[in-house]
Amino acid sequence: MAIQKINIEEFLSLAATYPVLDVRSPGEYKHAKIPGAYSFPLFSDEERKVVGTAYKQQSRQEAIKIGLTFFGVKMRSMVEEAEKLVEDCNEIIRKKSAQSGSDRNDKTVLVHCWRGGMRSGGVAWLLDLYGFNVYTLVGGYKSFRRWALDQFEKTYSFRILAGFTGSGKTPLLEKIAKAGENVINLEALAHHKGSAFGNLGMPPQPSQEQFENKLALALYEASKNPAAIWIEDESQRIGDVNTPMSLWKQMRTSPVYFLDIPFEERLKHIVAEYGKHERERLVNAVIRIKKRLGGLETKEAINALVEDRVEDCFRILLTYYDKWYSKGLHNRENLQALLVKIPCETVQESNIKQLLQLQV
Repeated sequence: MAIQKINIEEFLSLAATYPVLDVRSPGEYKHAKIPGAYSFPLFSDEERKVVGTAYKQQSRQEAIKIGLTFFGVKMRSMVEEAEKLVEDCNEIIRKKSAQSGSDRNDKTVLVHCWRGGMRSGGVAWLLDLYGFNVYTLVGGYKSFRRWALDQFEKTYSFRILAGFTGSGKTPLLEKIAKAGENVINLEALAHHKGSAFGNLGMPPQPSQEQFENKLALALYEASKNPAAIWIEDESQRIGDVNTPMSLWKQMRTSPVYFLDIPFEERLKHIVAEYGKHERERLVNAVIRIKKRLGGLETKEAINALVEDRVEDCFRILLTYYDKWYSKGLHNRENLQALLVKIPCETVQESNIKQLLQLQV
């Protein structure tokens, strides 16, 4: 079958079933990518630089000759790597559909580069020659980025899960997802829990561009379900990344379901969640919010940690976060019409019952 060029919607549909080979350089891939794509570079970062320089300073033909020199020695290894990726993908599909008796043995791959030019064309030619079914993305990664940014301009129906720090919103959101509701977990996408302690126990955060890519795809998938999307009440900034402004504004005008849990219960939850971390990391987190927390409170919180009075430290911090969260909660137009308070005795996953019964 000849190489087929497809648009972004077709590409994403097929990407749910077949491996996506990102043939850009490792540096480009590391910065941001189509979620789920494999790094399958035609050139290393240095090779890409050499080819690009030749293209600009000499000619297109000279750049191609240099590129072929780099490409030629990699052809066999690239074919073998593609075979392994395809077989792994087939095995996953076979396991998922074992009950239906599927015995998939498909040799289909999706290929893209930066703008759908020579790099994806060269790799697609090689894989097609070997016998793969090859689809390439028209416009390359650039077309995906345009598509991703467009997702933030669409209108969505959100239900905002709110509550003061320590209310167990994230575990409850995960429970809601398991119950079959439509959910987007911003903290999971951002690899950050939002506070000064939000990076503890989390992997490194993605770049802003990669966060947007992941969020756009999550919105796209969630939109396939007509039900409203549950999403946690967050500041626009989550660690080092920002929720796109147009999307965040929609969140700020959506119904808010507020878990009203007593301070002492939330304090217990916070101590259990964060008190296990190294004292040095906790101290550094306190220092990061020194200006907003205040000199005296910062000193008292750090002394409490040093003296192993973890609960006393988090009592100070929780008071601070309650103040700032309340300010953000009330900085909404028409909050009274949006707010639904849900009284809960403690932090527990069973709060989902009250939450889902009250949704409008």
